[in-house]
Amino acid sequence: MVAISFVFMAKNHMNEKGVAGTDSCINTKAEISPKVRAPRLYRVLLVNDDYTPMEFVIHVLQKFFHKDHESSKSIMLKIHHQGIGECGVYAYEIAEMKVNQVMNYSRQNQHPLQCIMEHK
Repeated sequence: MVAISFVFMAKNHMNEKGVAGTDSCINTKAEISPKVRAPRLYRVLLVNDDYTPMEFVIHVLQKFFHKDHESSKSIMLKIHHQGIGECGVYAYEIAEMKVNQVMNYSRQNQHPLQCIMEHK
């Protein structure tokens, strides 16, 4: 939101020839108060299946979500036992990119691993 105010100022004076005159100017003052909203966040999730090896899931978590080996293993076990596990929380565009990267990589390696995103 931008609020702009104008101030008109006039100043009386005598010029070099002795003629009275008025100088005028306009001062402007802009006050900017941005209202920036935090982006909506989305959870990126991996879904369990009966065919994708556990080692591949760990590899995906390390490669695309920059998880260390221990947290990757923990997330993989959660996916295995509960059927789904959270890889991270991101803004929409980043979450969408991560889902596409994981899905493409899984297909290239001939695994049926599913990656989805949902609003947090």
